Amino acid sequence: MSWARRAVPAAVAAVAALAARDLLQRDHALLRTFPVLGRARYLLESIGPELRQYIVAGNNEERPFTRDQRRWVYASAKQENNYFGFGTDNDIEYTPGYPIIKHRTFGRAVPPSSPAAGHDVTLPCAKVLGAARGRARAFRPESVVNISGMSFGSLSGNAVEALNRGAALAGCLQNTGEGGLSPYHRNGGELVFQIGTAYFGCRDERGRFSLDRLKDLVAGAPVRALEIKLSQGAKPSLGGLLPAAKVSAEIAATRGIPQGRDCVSPSRHAEFSDCDSLLDWVELLAAETGLPVGIKSAVGDLGFWAELATLMRDTGRGVDFVTVDGGEGGTGAAPLIFTDSVSLPFQQGFSRVYRVFAERNLHERVVFVGAGKLGLPDNAVVAFALGADMVNVGREAMLAIGCVQAQKCHTDTCPTGVATQNPWLARGVDPARKSVRAANYVRTLRRDLVKVAEACGVEHPGLIDTGAVEVLDGRTASTPLDRVYGYRPGWGLPSAADRAEIVRLMTAEAPQGGSAPPSPTAVG
Repeated sequence: MSWARRAVPAAVAAVAALAARDLLQRDHALLRTFPVLGRARYLLESIGPELRQYIVAGNNEERPFTRDQRRWVYASAKQENNYFGFGTDNDIEYTPGYPIIKHRTFGRAVPPSSPAAGHDVTLPCAKVLGAARGRARAFRPESVVNISGMSFGSLSGNAVEALNRGAALAGCLQNTGEGGLSPYHRNGGELVFQIGTAYFGCRDERGRFSLDRLKDLVAGAPVRALEIKLSQGAKPSLGGLLPAAKVSAEIAATRGIPQGRDCVSPSRHAEFSDCDSLLDWVELLAAETGLPVGIKSAVGDLGFWAELATLMRDTGRGVDFVTVDGGEGGTGAAPLIFTDSVSLPFQQGFSRVYRVFAERNLHERVVFVGAGKLGLPDNAVVAFALGADMVNVGREAMLAIGCVQAQKCHTDTCPTGVATQNPWLARGVDPARKSVRAANYVRTLRRDLVKVAEACGVEHPGLIDTGAVEVLDGRTASTPLDRVYGYRPGWGLPSAADRAEIVRLMTAEAPQGGSAPPSPTAVG
Protein backbone atom coordinates (compact mmCIF):
# COMPACT_ATOMS: atom_id res chain seq x y z
CA MET A 1 0.00 0.00 0.00
CA SER A 2 1.41 3.40 -0.97
CA TRP A 3 2.20 6.11 1.57
CA ALA A 4 -0.66 8.24 0.26
CA ARG A 5 -3.18 5.44 0.79
CA ARG A 6 -1.93 4.82 4.28
CA ALA A 7 -2.12 8.54 5.04
CA VAL A 8 -5.80 8.95 4.12
CA PRO A 9 -7.25 6.93 7.03
CA ALA A 10 -4.79 8.63 9.35
CA ALA A 11 -5.89 11.99 8.04
CA VAL A 12 -9.56 11.23 8.65
CA ALA A 13 -8.75 10.18 12.20
CA ALA A 14 -6.64 13.28 12.66
CA VAL A 15 -9.46 15.59 11.62
CA ALA A 16 -11.69 13.98 14.23
CA ALA A 17 -8.92 14.34 16.75
CA LEU A 18 -8.63 18.02 15.90
CA ALA A 19 -12.20 18.63 16.96
CA ALA A 20 -11.60 16.67 20.13
CA ARG A 21 -8.48 18.69 20.87
CA ASP A 22 -10.47 21.94 20.70
CA LEU A 23 -12.80 20.57 23.37
CA LEU A 24 -9.85 19.48 25.47
CA GLN A 25 -8.27 22.92 25.34
CA ARG A 26 -11.48 24.42 26.75
CA ASP A 27 -11.67 21.95 29.61
CA HIS A 28 -8.37 20.67 30.98
CA ALA A 29 -10.21 18.20 33.18
CA LEU A 30 -11.04 16.19 30.08
CA LEU A 31 -7.34 15.55 29.58
CA ARG A 32 -7.47 13.19 32.54
CA THR A 33 -10.62 11.56 31.23
CA PHE A 34 -9.46 11.12 27.65
CA PRO A 35 -5.65 10.78 27.74
CA VAL A 36 -5.43 9.27 24.26
CA LEU A 37 -7.32 12.12 22.63
CA GLY A 38 -5.32 14.61 24.63
CA ARG A 39 -2.17 13.37 22.96
CA ALA A 40 -3.65 13.30 19.47
CA ARG A 41 -2.12 16.72 18.92
CA TYR A 42 1.29 15.04 18.61
CA LEU A 43 -0.03 12.96 15.73
CA LEU A 44 -1.48 16.07 14.12
CA GLU A 45 1.82 17.88 14.43
CA SER A 46 3.77 14.99 12.94
CA ILE A 47 1.57 14.69 9.84
CA GLY A 48 0.65 18.38 9.63
CA PRO A 49 2.52 19.12 6.37
CA GLU A 50 0.88 16.20 4.58
CA LEU A 51 -2.58 17.13 5.86
CA ARG A 52 -2.27 20.73 4.80
CA GLN A 53 -0.86 19.97 1.38
CA TYR A 54 -3.38 17.35 0.32
CA ILE A 55 -6.55 18.06 2.31
CA VAL A 56 -6.67 21.46 4.00
CA ALA A 57 -4.70 24.04 2.02
CA GLY A 58 -5.92 25.99 -0.99
CA ASN A 59 -4.20 25.94 -4.37
CA ASN A 60 -1.85 28.83 -3.56
CA GLU A 61 -1.36 28.61 0.19
CA GLU A 62 1.40 26.07 0.73
CA ARG A 63 5.10 26.93 0.82
CA PRO A 64 7.70 26.58 -0.47
CA PHE A 65 5.70 25.20 -3.43
CA THR A 66 1.97 25.68 -3.74
CA ARG A 67 -0.41 22.92 -4.72
CA ASP A 68 -0.75 24.41 -8.21
CA GLN A 69 3.01 24.52 -8.65
CA ARG A 70 3.43 20.93 -7.47
CA ARG A 71 0.59 19.78 -9.67
CA TRP A 72 2.26 21.39 -12.69
CA VAL A 73 5.57 19.63 -11.93
CA TYR A 74 3.91 16.25 -11.27
CA ALA A 75 1.79 16.41 -14.42
CA SER A 76 4.76 17.53 -16.52
CA ALA A 77 6.92 14.71 -15.20
CA LYS A 78 4.24 12.12 -15.98
CA GLN A 79 3.41 13.68 -19.37
CA GLU A 80 -0.14 14.21 -18.23
CA ASN A 81 -2.32 17.24 -18.94
CA ASN A 82 -0.52 20.12 -17.18
CA TYR A 83 -2.91 22.80 -18.36
CA PHE A 84 -5.26 24.64 -15.95
CA GLY A 85 -8.86 25.57 -16.58
CA PHE A 86 -11.16 28.52 -15.87
CA GLY A 87 -8.41 31.13 -15.51
CA THR A 88 -5.93 32.15 -12.86
CA ASP A 89 -6.80 31.90 -9.19
CA ASN A 90 -3.85 34.11 -8.26
CA ASP A 91 -4.82 37.47 -6.81
CA ILE A 92 -2.96 39.33 -9.55
CA GLU A 93 -4.43 42.80 -9.25
CA TYR A 94 -3.89 43.00 -5.49
CA THR A 95 -0.40 41.43 -5.28
CA PRO A 96 2.50 43.92 -5.23
CA GLY A 97 5.63 42.45 -6.77
CA TYR A 98 3.70 40.19 -9.15
CA PRO A 99 5.58 39.95 -12.50
CA ILE A 100 3.70 40.36 -15.76
CA ILE A 101 5.30 39.17 -19.01
CA LYS A 102 4.39 41.35 -21.97
CA HIS A 103 3.74 39.52 -25.23
CA ARG A 104 4.22 41.14 -28.61
CA THR A 105 1.56 41.33 -31.29
CA PHE A 106 4.12 41.37 -34.12
CA GLY A 107 7.43 39.83 -33.07
CA ARG A 108 10.44 38.49 -34.89
CA ALA A 109 9.62 34.95 -33.76
CA VAL A 110 6.31 33.39 -34.79
CA PRO A 111 5.02 30.82 -32.27
CA PRO A 112 3.85 27.46 -33.67
CA SER A 113 0.27 26.53 -32.85
CA SER A 114 0.74 22.89 -31.83
CA PRO A 115 0.57 22.30 -28.05
CA ALA A 116 3.48 19.86 -28.36
CA ALA A 117 5.68 22.35 -30.21
CA GLY A 118 8.99 22.92 -28.48
CA HIS A 119 8.87 19.80 -26.33
CA ASP A 120 11.90 18.25 -27.99
CA VAL A 121 13.86 21.47 -28.46
CA THR A 122 17.31 21.20 -26.88
CA LEU A 123 17.47 24.92 -26.00
CA PRO A 124 21.23 25.51 -25.73
CA CYS A 125 22.89 28.25 -23.72
CA ALA A 126 23.35 31.55 -25.57
CA LYS A 127 26.99 31.75 -24.41
CA VAL A 128 29.88 29.31 -24.75
CA LEU A 129 31.05 28.38 -21.27
CA GLY A 130 34.76 29.13 -20.90
CA ALA A 131 35.22 30.67 -24.36
CA ALA A 132 35.75 34.23 -23.11
CA ARG A 133 38.81 33.13 -21.14
CA GLY A 134 40.08 30.62 -23.70
CA ARG A 135 39.64 27.48 -21.61
CA ALA A 136 40.88 24.37 -23.39
CA ARG A 137 37.61 22.49 -22.79
CA ALA A 138 35.16 25.35 -23.33
CA PHE A 139 31.74 24.20 -24.55
CA ARG A 140 28.20 25.39 -25.19
CA PRO A 141 25.85 23.72 -22.69
CA GLU A 142 23.09 21.90 -24.57
CA SER A 143 20.39 23.00 -22.12
CA VAL A 144 19.60 26.23 -20.31
CA VAL A 145 17.84 24.11 -17.66
CA ASN A 146 20.16 21.95 -15.56
CA ILE A 147 19.98 19.99 -12.30
CA SER A 148 21.26 21.81 -9.24
CA GLY A 149 23.82 20.58 -6.73
CA MET A 150 22.29 17.96 -4.41
CA SER A 151 24.82 15.64 -2.80
CA PHE A 152 24.75 11.89 -2.45
CA GLY A 153 24.25 11.75 1.31
CA SER A 154 21.60 14.43 1.25
CA LEU A 155 19.73 12.47 -1.44
CA SER A 156 19.55 8.70 -1.62
CA GLY A 157 21.66 6.85 -4.13
CA ASN A 158 18.55 5.88 -6.09
CA ALA A 159 17.47 9.53 -6.29
CA VAL A 160 20.90 10.66 -7.51
CA GLU A 161 20.92 7.89 -10.11
CA ALA A 162 17.42 8.79 -11.28
CA LEU A 163 18.46 12.43 -11.74
CA ASN A 164 21.66 11.47 -13.55
CA ARG A 165 19.85 9.16 -15.93
CA GLY A 166 17.24 11.84 -16.43
CA ALA A 167 19.94 14.38 -17.23
CA ALA A 168 21.29 12.02 -19.90
CA LEU A 169 17.84 11.59 -21.42
CA ALA A 170 17.13 15.34 -21.39
CA GLY A 171 20.61 16.37 -22.52
CA CYS A 172 21.26 18.58 -19.52
CA LEU A 173 23.98 18.86 -16.86
CA GLN A 174 23.80 17.55 -13.31
CA ASN A 175 25.72 19.29 -10.54
CA THR A 176 27.20 16.75 -8.12
CA GLY A 177 26.77 18.89 -5.01
CA GLU A 178 29.66 19.16 -2.58
CA GLY A 179 29.39 15.53 -1.41
CA GLY A 180 31.66 14.16 -4.11
CA LEU A 181 31.18 12.14 -7.30
CA SER A 182 29.49 8.86 -6.40
CA PRO A 183 28.84 5.73 -8.50
CA TYR A 184 25.26 6.95 -8.81
CA HIS A 185 26.52 9.97 -10.79
CA ARG A 186 27.97 7.65 -13.43
CA ASN A 187 24.87 6.70 -15.39
CA GLY A 188 25.29 8.71 -18.56
CA GLY A 189 24.58 12.27 -17.45
CA GLU A 190 27.26 14.93 -17.87
CA LEU A 191 28.40 16.65 -14.69
CA VAL A 192 29.45 19.87 -13.06
CA PHE A 193 31.74 18.85 -10.20
CA GLN A 194 31.19 21.02 -7.15
CA ILE A 195 34.13 21.66 -4.82
CA GLY A 196 33.02 22.50 -1.30
CA THR A 197 34.96 23.52 1.77
CA ALA A 198 35.72 19.91 2.76
CA TYR A 199 37.00 19.02 -0.74
CA PHE A 200 35.06 15.75 -0.80
CA GLY A 201 36.22 13.51 -3.61
CA CYS A 202 39.44 15.48 -4.15
CA ARG A 203 41.10 15.44 -0.72
CA ASP A 204 44.02 13.55 0.74
CA GLU A 205 44.10 11.39 3.86
CA ARG A 206 44.47 14.47 6.08
CA GLY A 207 41.48 16.25 4.56
CA ARG A 208 43.52 18.69 2.48
CA PHE A 209 42.73 19.52 -1.14
CA SER A 210 44.61 17.30 -3.59
CA LEU A 211 45.08 18.60 -7.14
CA ASP A 212 46.24 15.17 -8.32
CA ARG A 213 43.07 13.50 -7.04
CA LEU A 214 40.93 16.16 -8.69
CA LYS A 215 42.69 15.61 -12.01
CA ASP A 216 42.27 11.83 -11.72
CA LEU A 217 38.59 12.26 -10.89
CA VAL A 218 37.73 14.53 -13.82
CA ALA A 219 39.76 12.38 -16.19
CA GLY A 220 37.65 9.34 -15.31
CA ALA A 221 34.18 10.90 -15.36
CA PRO A 222 32.09 13.07 -17.72
CA VAL A 223 32.86 16.29 -15.84
CA ARG A 224 32.37 19.38 -18.04
CA ALA A 225 33.01 22.16 -15.50
CA LEU A 226 34.14 22.85 -11.94
CA GLU A 227 32.10 24.91 -9.47
CA ILE A 228 33.68 26.27 -6.29
CA LYS A 229 30.95 26.49 -3.67
CA LEU A 230 31.38 29.56 -1.47
CA SER A 231 27.93 29.53 0.10
CA GLN A 232 24.37 28.33 -0.34
CA GLY A 233 21.24 30.46 -0.35
CA ALA A 234 19.41 28.53 2.34
CA LYS A 235 22.37 28.43 4.74
CA PRO A 236 25.14 30.89 3.82
CA SER A 237 28.33 31.03 5.88
CA LEU A 238 27.55 27.72 7.57
CA GLY A 239 29.47 24.48 7.43
CA GLY A 240 27.72 21.15 7.67
CA LEU A 241 27.55 17.94 9.67
CA LEU A 242 26.74 14.46 8.43
CA PRO A 243 26.21 12.34 11.57
CA ALA A 244 28.26 9.19 11.97
CA ALA A 245 25.16 7.02 11.62
CA LYS A 246 24.68 8.26 8.05
CA VAL A 247 28.31 7.80 6.97
CA SER A 248 27.94 4.47 5.21
CA ALA A 249 30.69 2.66 3.35
CA GLU A 250 29.45 4.15 0.05
CA ILE A 251 29.37 7.70 1.38
CA ALA A 252 32.79 7.27 3.01
CA ALA A 253 34.30 6.03 -0.26
CA THR A 254 32.67 8.83 -2.28
CA ARG A 255 33.77 11.60 0.06
CA GLY A 256 37.14 10.17 1.04
CA ILE A 257 36.37 10.09 4.77
CA PRO A 258 36.36 7.42 7.51
CA GLN A 259 33.24 5.30 7.73
CA GLY A 260 31.04 5.59 10.82
CA ARG A 261 32.44 8.91 12.06
CA ASP A 262 30.88 12.37 12.11
CA CYS A 263 31.65 14.22 8.90
CA VAL A 264 32.14 17.95 9.42
CA SER A 265 32.31 20.48 6.56
CA PRO A 266 34.05 23.75 7.50
CA SER A 267 32.41 27.09 6.87
CA ARG A 268 35.40 28.45 4.92
CA HIS A 269 37.83 27.22 2.25
CA ALA A 270 41.44 26.51 3.18
CA GLU A 271 42.91 27.02 -0.32
CA PHE A 272 42.19 30.77 -0.49
CA SER A 273 41.36 33.55 1.93
CA ASP A 274 40.42 36.56 -0.22
CA CYS A 275 39.37 37.48 -3.76
CA ASP A 276 42.94 37.69 -5.01
CA SER A 277 43.87 34.20 -3.83
CA LEU A 278 40.49 32.86 -5.01
CA LEU A 279 41.24 34.01 -8.56
CA ASP A 280 44.71 32.48 -8.36
CA TRP A 281 43.11 29.17 -7.40
CA VAL A 282 40.52 29.44 -10.17
CA GLU A 283 43.26 29.94 -12.75
CA LEU A 284 45.25 27.01 -11.31
CA LEU A 285 42.27 24.65 -11.58
CA ALA A 286 41.47 25.83 -15.11
CA ALA A 287 45.06 25.48 -16.29
CA GLU A 288 45.51 22.00 -14.77
CA THR A 289 42.19 20.53 -15.93
CA GLY A 290 41.33 22.64 -18.98
CA LEU A 291 37.78 22.93 -17.64
CA PRO A 292 35.71 26.08 -17.20
CA VAL A 293 35.70 27.09 -13.52
CA GLY A 294 33.03 29.08 -11.71
CA ILE A 295 31.77 29.95 -8.27
CA LYS A 296 28.46 29.44 -6.49
CA SER A 297 27.36 31.85 -3.80
CA ALA A 298 24.46 33.39 -2.01
CA VAL A 299 24.40 37.20 -1.94
CA GLY A 300 24.90 39.29 1.17
CA ASP A 301 27.54 42.01 1.44
CA LEU A 302 28.32 43.35 -2.04
CA GLY A 303 31.90 44.26 -1.13
CA PHE A 304 33.08 40.76 -2.09
CA TRP A 305 31.49 41.01 -5.53
CA ALA A 306 32.85 44.49 -6.20
CA GLU A 307 36.39 43.42 -5.30
CA LEU A 308 36.11 40.22 -7.35
CA ALA A 309 34.86 42.00 -10.47
CA THR A 310 37.42 44.80 -10.15
CA LEU A 311 40.26 42.28 -9.92
CA MET A 312 38.89 40.42 -12.94
CA ARG A 313 38.80 43.65 -14.94
CA ASP A 314 42.25 44.83 -13.87
CA THR A 315 44.27 41.60 -13.78
CA GLY A 316 42.87 39.42 -16.56
CA ARG A 317 42.17 36.54 -14.20
CA GLY A 318 38.58 35.50 -13.74
CA VAL A 319 35.81 32.99 -13.26
CA ASP A 320 34.00 31.54 -16.28
CA PHE A 321 30.59 31.40 -14.63
CA VAL A 322 28.81 32.69 -11.55
CA THR A 323 25.95 30.75 -9.94
CA VAL A 324 23.81 33.02 -7.78
CA ASP A 325 21.71 31.11 -5.24
CA GLY A 326 18.69 32.89 -3.80
CA GLY A 327 17.80 32.85 -0.13
CA GLU A 328 14.53 31.08 -1.01
CA GLY A 329 16.52 28.07 -2.26
CA GLY A 330 16.41 24.65 -0.67
CA THR A 331 18.58 22.65 1.69
CA GLY A 332 18.57 19.29 3.40
CA ALA A 333 18.88 20.89 6.84
CA ALA A 334 19.62 24.32 8.27
CA PRO A 335 18.75 26.51 11.28
CA LEU A 336 15.44 28.31 10.81
CA ILE A 337 17.00 31.75 11.13
CA PHE A 338 19.28 31.00 8.16
CA THR A 339 16.61 29.57 5.88
CA ASP A 340 14.25 32.45 6.70
CA SER A 341 16.41 35.53 7.08
CA VAL A 342 20.04 35.22 5.92
CA SER A 343 21.01 36.08 2.30
CA LEU A 344 19.02 38.00 -0.30
CA PRO A 345 16.23 36.40 -2.32
CA PHE A 346 17.15 35.54 -5.89
CA GLN A 347 15.91 38.55 -7.85
CA GLN A 348 17.46 41.14 -5.54
CA GLY A 349 20.70 39.21 -5.10
CA PHE A 350 21.15 38.34 -8.76
CA SER A 351 20.37 41.82 -10.06
CA ARG A 352 22.90 43.39 -7.70
CA VAL A 353 25.64 40.94 -8.70
CA TYR A 354 24.86 41.37 -12.40
CA ARG A 355 25.07 45.15 -12.05
CA VAL A 356 28.50 44.88 -10.42
CA PHE A 357 29.84 42.93 -13.41
CA ALA A 358 27.98 45.03 -16.00
CA GLU A 359 29.35 48.29 -14.58
CA ARG A 360 32.84 46.90 -15.30
CA ASN A 361 31.85 45.64 -18.80
CA LEU A 362 32.32 42.01 -17.76
CA HIS A 363 28.73 40.82 -18.11
CA GLU A 364 29.24 39.50 -21.65
CA ARG A 365 32.34 37.51 -20.60
CA VAL A 366 30.70 35.62 -17.75
CA VAL A 367 27.98 32.95 -17.92
CA PHE A 368 25.38 33.71 -15.25
CA VAL A 369 23.48 30.83 -13.65
CA GLY A 370 20.48 31.32 -11.38
CA ALA A 371 19.11 29.08 -8.65
CA GLY A 372 16.34 29.37 -6.06
CA LYS A 373 12.81 28.27 -7.13
CA LEU A 374 13.63 28.87 -10.79
CA GLY A 375 12.22 25.52 -11.91
CA LEU A 376 8.87 27.24 -12.45
CA PRO A 377 8.44 28.98 -15.84
CA ASP A 378 7.36 32.38 -14.51
CA ASN A 379 10.30 32.66 -12.12
CA ALA A 380 12.71 31.43 -14.78
CA VAL A 381 11.54 33.98 -17.35
CA VAL A 382 12.22 36.85 -14.94
CA ALA A 383 15.66 35.36 -14.23
CA PHE A 384 16.48 35.29 -17.96
CA ALA A 385 15.26 38.86 -18.37
CA LEU A 386 17.59 39.94 -15.55
CA GLY A 387 20.58 38.36 -17.32
CA ALA A 388 20.68 34.69 -16.33
CA ASP A 389 22.03 32.48 -19.11
CA MET A 390 21.00 29.21 -17.43
CA VAL A 391 18.89 28.10 -14.46
CA ASN A 392 19.47 25.24 -12.05
CA VAL A 393 16.53 23.25 -10.67
CA GLY A 394 16.76 21.40 -7.34
CA ARG A 395 13.61 20.79 -5.35
CA GLU A 396 11.51 20.89 -8.52
CA ALA A 397 13.59 18.00 -9.88
CA MET A 398 13.03 16.21 -6.57
CA LEU A 399 9.27 16.70 -6.98
CA ALA A 400 9.53 15.24 -10.47
CA ILE A 401 11.00 11.98 -9.13
CA GLY A 402 8.51 11.58 -6.30
CA CYS A 403 9.09 14.14 -3.51
CA VAL A 404 5.80 15.11 -1.82
CA GLN A 405 7.14 18.13 0.09
CA ALA A 406 6.84 16.27 3.40
CA GLN A 407 9.64 18.53 4.73
CA LYS A 408 11.37 15.67 6.53
CA CYS A 409 14.70 15.95 4.67
CA HIS A 410 16.58 16.60 7.91
CA THR A 411 15.14 13.55 9.74
CA ASP A 412 16.26 10.74 7.39
CA THR A 413 12.61 9.63 7.23
CA CYS A 414 11.62 10.94 3.78
CA PRO A 415 8.48 8.91 3.03
CA THR A 416 9.18 8.66 -0.70
CA GLY A 417 12.85 7.65 -0.49
CA VAL A 418 14.26 10.77 -2.18
CA ALA A 419 16.06 12.51 0.71
CA THR A 420 17.10 9.64 2.98
CA GLN A 421 19.84 7.08 3.49
CA ASN A 422 17.39 4.50 4.86
CA PRO A 423 17.66 1.58 2.40
CA TRP A 424 14.07 0.48 2.99
CA LEU A 425 12.69 3.93 2.23
CA ALA A 426 15.09 4.52 -0.69
CA ARG A 427 13.57 1.53 -2.48
CA GLY A 428 10.60 3.78 -3.20
CA VAL A 429 12.64 5.48 -5.95
CA ASP A 430 12.99 3.31 -9.06
CA PRO A 431 15.84 4.98 -11.01
CA ALA A 432 14.76 3.62 -14.38
CA ARG A 433 11.18 4.85 -14.09
CA LYS A 434 11.88 8.10 -12.24
CA SER A 435 14.64 9.11 -14.64
CA VAL A 436 12.06 9.35 -17.41
CA ARG A 437 9.95 11.63 -15.21
CA ALA A 438 12.94 13.86 -14.46
CA ALA A 439 13.66 14.15 -18.19
CA ASN A 440 10.01 14.86 -18.98
CA TYR A 441 9.96 17.67 -16.44
CA VAL A 442 13.14 19.30 -17.81
CA ARG A 443 11.85 19.05 -21.39
CA THR A 444 8.48 20.54 -20.42
CA LEU A 445 10.10 23.47 -18.61
CA ARG A 446 12.24 24.14 -21.69
CA ARG A 447 9.14 23.91 -23.88
CA ASP A 448 7.32 26.50 -21.80
CA LEU A 449 10.35 28.79 -21.84
CA VAL A 450 10.50 28.57 -25.63
CA LYS A 451 6.78 29.29 -25.88
CA VAL A 452 7.03 32.36 -23.67
CA ALA A 453 10.10 33.61 -25.56
CA GLU A 454 8.24 33.32 -28.85
CA ALA A 455 5.24 35.10 -27.36
CA CYS A 456 7.66 37.92 -26.47
CA GLY A 457 8.79 37.96 -30.11
CA VAL A 458 12.22 36.34 -29.69
CA GLU A 459 13.61 32.89 -30.41
CA HIS A 460 15.26 32.04 -27.09
CA PRO A 461 14.57 32.88 -23.42
CA GLY A 462 18.05 34.39 -23.11
CA LEU A 463 16.90 37.07 -25.57
CA ILE A 464 13.98 38.21 -23.38
CA ASP A 465 14.97 41.66 -22.15
CA THR A 466 13.89 43.65 -19.12
CA GLY A 467 11.43 45.58 -21.27
CA ALA A 468 9.33 42.43 -21.59
CA VAL A 469 8.52 42.28 -17.86
CA GLU A 470 6.68 44.67 -15.58
CA VAL A 471 6.24 44.31 -11.84
CA LEU A 472 2.86 45.21 -10.36
CA ASP A 473 2.82 47.76 -7.54
CA GLY A 474 -0.81 47.03 -6.76
CA ARG A 475 -4.08 47.35 -8.60
CA THR A 476 -3.38 50.61 -10.40
CA ALA A 477 0.36 50.80 -11.11
CA SER A 478 3.34 48.80 -12.33
CA THR A 479 7.07 49.37 -12.88
CA PRO A 480 9.25 48.05 -15.73
CA LEU A 481 11.78 45.47 -14.58
CA ASP A 482 14.78 47.56 -15.59
CA ARG A 483 13.62 50.45 -13.41
CA VAL A 484 12.90 48.13 -10.48
CA TYR A 485 16.51 46.92 -10.43
CA GLY A 486 18.36 49.91 -11.90
CA TYR A 487 19.42 48.33 -15.20
CA ARG A 488 20.84 50.32 -18.09
CA PRO A 489 19.74 49.78 -21.71
CA GLY A 490 21.13 46.51 -23.08
CA TRP A 491 21.84 44.94 -19.72
CA GLY A 492 20.48 41.44 -19.27
CA LEU A 493 21.30 40.35 -22.83
CA PRO A 494 24.24 38.41 -24.30
CA SER A 495 26.67 40.14 -26.66
CA ALA A 496 25.57 40.95 -30.21
CA ALA A 497 27.67 38.07 -31.55
CA ASP A 498 26.18 35.61 -29.06
CA ARG A 499 22.68 36.83 -29.87
CA ALA A 500 23.20 36.32 -33.59
CA GLU A 501 24.58 32.83 -33.08
CA ILE A 502 21.80 31.67 -30.78
CA VAL A 503 19.18 32.97 -33.23
CA ARG A 504 20.88 30.94 -35.96
CA LEU A 505 20.90 27.82 -33.79
CA MET A 506 17.31 28.22 -32.66
CA THR A 507 15.82 28.89 -36.09
CA ALA A 508 17.42 25.66 -37.26
CA GLU A 509 16.23 23.82 -34.13
CA ALA A 510 12.69 25.12 -33.59
CA PRO A 511 10.42 25.56 -36.63
CA GLN A 512 8.46 28.79 -36.70
CA GLY A 513 4.70 28.96 -36.86
CA GLY A 514 2.57 30.70 -39.44
CA SER A 515 -0.88 32.04 -40.15
CA ALA A 516 -4.02 30.98 -41.92
CA PRO A 517 -3.95 31.34 -45.74
CA PRO A 518 -4.42 35.02 -46.65
CA SER A 519 -7.62 36.08 -48.37
CA PRO A 520 -7.72 38.12 -51.59
CA THR A 521 -8.24 41.25 -49.51
CA ALA A 522 -5.20 40.73 -47.26
CA VAL A 523 -2.97 43.78 -46.84
CA GLY A 524 0.80 43.72 -46.24
